[in-house]
Order: sequence, then C-alpha cells, then structure tokens
Amino acid sequence: MFTAAVITVSDRSHRGERPDEGGPRIQNLLKKKGYEVTHCLIVPDEIHRITEALVHAADTLDIALIVTTGGTGFAPRDVTPEATIGACEKMVPGIPEAMRSASLQITNRGMLSRAAAGIRGRSLIINLPGSPKAAEENLLAVIDAVDHGLIMLRGRPMNCADLQA
Repeated sequence: MFTAAVITVSDRSHRGERPDEGGPRIQNLLKKKGYEVTHCLIVPDEIHRITEALVHAADTLDIALIVTTGGTGFAPRDVTPEATIGACEKMVPGIPEAMRSASLQITNRGMLSRAAAGIRGRSLIINLPGSPKAAEENLLAVIDAVDHGLIMLRGRPMNCADLQA
C-alpha cells in the first residue's frame, strides 16, 4: 500500500467560506484503490503556500503520491501548475496529457486544463481539476498506470503478509 496526500487548493475553502468537496472525494477514491491517505490539507491559491505544501509532503513526510485538486484553470489566481513545476525535479507530461484526453471524451472544456505532474525525490505529484466530478474522472483515467509508476519510483510497497514472510 502506497501513502497518499490530498492537497486542496482553494481560497474560499481555506477561508472556511465553502466546504471542500473535491478533497474528500479524492481521498475516498484513493482509499478504494488501496492507498493509505496519511495527509490532507487545504491551502489558498498562493504559489508559495502550494509549493511549501508539496515540498513538505514529499521531503518531510515522504509521501508516495501527492495529489492536488484545484487551481489548474485560467483564473488569475490559478497557479497550482506553476507551483508544481517549481517543486518538481522531473516532469511527467504523459499523466496530464492522458487526463486531458480522457476529459475531452466527456467535455470539450477538458482542453482548458493546465494540470501538471512531476517527481520530487521519491514522490509523484499530480494536479487535478477543482471540480469534484472532473477531479475524480481525471484520477480514474490514470490511477492504474500511476501504480506502476510508483512501483518503479519507490519499489513495491510492503504489506502485512510481506512482514510475516
């Protein structure tokens, strides 16, 4: 079982003006897919706060999969991809390309996503849209391949049966 973090990027949710619906939805999906969600956070749409959260989750918490939701569109304060690019050592363009391709099968607005994905140390960071429905659809489009990528990045996760052997 790999560890995961979900970071919601939203000014209004951070201020408590709107409940975070996307973060919990992504947490539930990750848990159903076998991930141990060990860290959840809501940050405002500020590049330094997003970068700080990504670096902390990767470097200090050593989380395998870090998923953001929100801040990937065209609005002036949408800076999640820029924060992700700044935090990553290697980019993984195939992941957002696959998500955009899957989104285009549902809506032509899928092409408007600026989501990024990359690697920092032994952590994979993936940006998802802010819409809870779109975030779930995007993650479902790539999660099986992400599992294989994490095995290459970190090795197979140990489970209880491995410890007893």
